[in-house]
Amino acid sequence: MLIFLHAAFNYLHTMTSLFDSISLGQLTLANRIMVSPMCQYSADHGNATAWHHAHLNSLALSDAGMLCIEATAVTPEGRITPGCLGLWNDDNEAALKQVLDNIRAVSPIPVAIQLAHAGRKASSAVPWEGGGLLEPTQGGWDTLAPSALPHKPDERAPSAMTRDDRQRVLQGFVQAAQRAVRLGIQAIELHAAHGYLLHQFLSPIANQRDDDYGGSLQNRMRFPLEVFEAVKNAMPASMPVGVRVSATDWYDQGPSWDVAQTIQFAQALKQRGVDWIDVSSGGVTPLQNITVGPGYQVDFAQKIKQATGLPTMAVGLITEPAQAQRIIEQEQADMVALGRAMLYNPRWPWHAAASLQATVTGPQQYWRALPPSTHRIFGDTTFGQR
Repeated sequence: MLIFLHAAFNYLHTMTSLFDSISLGQLTLANRIMVSPMCQYSADHGNATAWHHAHLNSLALSDAGMLCIEATAVTPEGRITPGCLGLWNDDNEAALKQVLDNIRAVSPIPVAIQLAHAGRKASSAVPWEGGGLLEPTQGGWDTLAPSALPHKPDERAPSAMTRDDRQRVLQGFVQAAQRAVRLGIQAIELHAAHGYLLHQFLSPIANQRDDDYGGSLQNRMRFPLEVFEAVKNAMPASMPVGVRVSATDWYDQGPSWDVAQTIQFAQALKQRGVDWIDVSSGGVTPLQNITVGPGYQVDFAQKIKQATGLPTMAVGLITEPAQAQRIIEQEQADMVALGRAMLYNPRWPWHAAASLQATVTGPQQYWRALPPSTHRIFGDTTFGQR
């Protein structure tokens, strides 16, 4: 019995917690919560605005392990909407620097950025104005994609990318990543999910090319892998680079992208030095048939983690501390990336720490806001008042 109890104690003692530290490459995070990149559609010609100051500063005080800036276009035509953030020119860089300077003045949180190109889903209206494809007369622009196939049948078709287009976009990713380094951003995530350009190359729904960049899985992976290699090779060794993937297209009416192919893609990324895989799903076709529920995408992260050994992030209706803790404890993923839950409650990690009897730092200016019974989340420090 003593041996059994000792073994049980050791098991409980060694279980990984949501509030244990983790290293992504050479970057160590205090806990396993990432604020997910969330599009705000509030930029001005790609430049961050007052909204980004308010939005990101609020989330920077969350005590999450890392804050990831929203999908940031690497070229003007790569924006999802005219209001999307960009990092393709000096003005974009200067505007984002002001936001980052404000964050660093109030919070030590590590900051990542998600670099993206929307491909055929670019030139769209902002969601609160319908989200449909904009014509040039409405402020839209011509779009690029692997093949001249529209996202929706009634939309105008994009231009199939030429070799020069691919090279220009690849250089856009590299140059945006180099700007991120200059800004002191600490990690980069490449967006290869949600039906945007790199996902379009991967999925046979959007990629029907008959050259070296279409057809077989190896060909469809070629351009996303070229982009990853170019960015990784341009970065200092201290800069971790991850990739967000859509693990499945949720489409069963013909050839599509699925978990098995995602695993092969992740293995190819592992060979090239990827530091994490952020696992989402869907987005490449409006005909997708998604089964939604709490943690509905976690199983994808677990399969990729088990097959590749790579650090993975789980997403998708993860809202409760106990739910997030189970994902980490049961080794379904190494981190959770929270989006809507963080918008609803920007202090989600504080409440999770209180619920799980863990510890976060917290800005001292806010300590007095805590009920006495929750002081443990900031240690045993008390806050007096004259």
